[in-house]
Amino acid sequence: MYRLFNLFWQYNLPRWTILFIDTFICAFALSLAFVLRFDFNAMPETDARSLPYDFIIVLGIRFISFAISKTYKGVVRYTSSRDTVRIFVVIVAGSLTVSLLNFLGAWLFIGYNFIPNSVIIIDGLVSLFLMISSRLMVKALYFEIKNPAKEKMNVIIYGAGESGIITKRTLDRDAAIKYKVVGFIDDDEKKHGRSLEGIFVYGADKLPQLIKENDAEFVIISIQKISFKKKNEIADVCLTNNIRVLNVPPAAKWINGELSFNQIKSIRIEDLLERDPIRLDMDVIESQLKGKCILITGAAGSIGSELARQCCRFNPKKIFLLDQAESPLHEMELEFSDMLNKPAFEVVIADVRNTDRLRNVFATFKPDIVFHAAAYKHVPMMENNPSESILTNILGTKNVADLATEFGAERFVFVSTDKAVNPTNVMGASKRIAEIYIQSLGKISNTKFITTRFGNVLGSNGSVIPRFKKQIEQGGPITITHPDITRYFMTIPEASQLVLEAASMGKGGEIFVFDMGESVKIVDLARKMILLLGMKEGKDISIVYTGLRPGEKLYEELLANAENTLPTHHSQILIGKVREYEYTQVKGIIEELIASFDTQNNELIVQRMKDLVPEFKSNNSVFQKLDE
Repeated sequence: MYRLFNLFWQYNLPRWTILFIDTFICAFALSLAFVLRFDFNAMPETDARSLPYDFIIVLGIRFISFAISKTYKGVVRYTSSRDTVRIFVVIVAGSLTVSLLNFLGAWLFIGYNFIPNSVIIIDGLVSLFLMISSRLMVKALYFEIKNPAKEKMNVIIYGAGESGIITKRTLDRDAAIKYKVVGFIDDDEKKHGRSLEGIFVYGADKLPQLIKENDAEFVIISIQKISFKKKNEIADVCLTNNIRVLNVPPAAKWINGELSFNQIKSIRIEDLLERDPIRLDMDVIESQLKGKCILITGAAGSIGSELARQCCRFNPKKIFLLDQAESPLHEMELEFSDMLNKPAFEVVIADVRNTDRLRNVFATFKPDIVFHAAAYKHVPMMENNPSESILTNILGTKNVADLATEFGAERFVFVSTDKAVNPTNVMGASKRIAEIYIQSLGKISNTKFITTRFGNVLGSNGSVIPRFKKQIEQGGPITITHPDITRYFMTIPEASQLVLEAASMGKGGEIFVFDMGESVKIVDLARKMILLLGMKEGKDISIVYTGLRPGEKLYEELLANAENTLPTHHSQILIGKVREYEYTQVKGIIEELIASFDTQNNELIVQRMKDLVPEFKSNNSVFQKLDE
């Protein structure tokens, strides 16, 4: 029998067959309408005489309306809401046409109705019910045969709004998907206990119970506007109960306005670390960037590239993308070239350590605003190569800042790091020295020098999340330096937007500190990533502790102990009050430090860095002996 059904479903019935079946359904509906109209009694003689003509007229109208509207051309097993709406319109239109003929008949033949009005109404309702229900029955039978309920995985949809219903229908219509929706969860108490398309709606407190009772495999979050806090709460409940969490994308990303199951993806760890969207003062930012020439160094990096994308929104005159990394810069060029509203831009391959090359860039393009994001950023790499940190992070910053002053740039925005606070490593110290230089230079320059500090950004090159993902893909283990290590995280767009906001509000000389939210324990991050992928720690993936790397902190700081902050109009941006230096005081010392590169004496270089930044105390490093 099962094979017979399968053979039947392999072929579609000819379209003319569907047309005649629909007409037959209408004939049955008309017959039933007459029977009900006369209460199963004999029909009056006048009505009986006109009965053949009644059938010819009504069925003729139905047949013609079906042929014109092409209701018979749809594949019955895939009947959708659009098909039911079309059937509704066609049946109602046909019944109205019959009523019109009835009216004309009464007018021409002095009050005679060739078919009782009550019959027309009953016929329309019965025809509508039978045509729609027959299609839905065939559809339900088809999906049950293709995917028996016992072979399906149980799914819970979080969100009983329009998006949740669309998600359920998406699961229902795809024969290849073996999921069965067993319940909706919604925070709206008015919906609790109600049924949506045969599925009951429960409160959020029932989620753990619903998971256990139905042995659910997945929870799909289908709320279009959901706070990140709420998303984390849902994910925590699901992960505690060892089931995976899927996420429905925003409606704007649906293909041609329709949701596809392939778009429903597993929730990512980045989704749980994000925060609510930043509110920017768009008018102020636009007044600073519109019609300006903007130079971005490190434009092929994580922050530099996002800064370039964000700047495009504010109609600059031209954006100059400068980097020494050829292939990533080429990718940026292709990306900008493919934009629908392609901005005026130019890519520049240059090394910020090369003064002559940079001078030519400034002399040729004369940028109004400079975003300096070029830097070496990996702590262990710079701990082993202190001389290189001097050339790029200090000399490179000095070169760009000096030329910004020389060629009259309006603003210079320096992208710094939280590792510059009470530095315990060479990289952090080099960024702090760069901060000192540009802040002191700003005192004698017409260019407004502004510094921004923030912590780790999600998804940046070399950050912990891509590394953990790669280790999981390879079967593990996940390596963490210390069980207590914590970090602050911010998304790349969020960090870039705050840089633009700080740049627009800066008057020169400020060090802006971003609100990074709550610090995250790295081991908790790793465990959550394992659970999100449906794995178990210790069984599928293990976590190994490798010990702190040279120069690494357990806890990152955004302000030094001796610093305090001042609020700004933006709740996520503070002004750090730091020790200030005079330009004449630090210029010679920093030039001496840069000149020490030629000695290639790491201890001498680091000692001079410590002399300039007394709070620089090495941690877990060979340079700790210099602090003694």
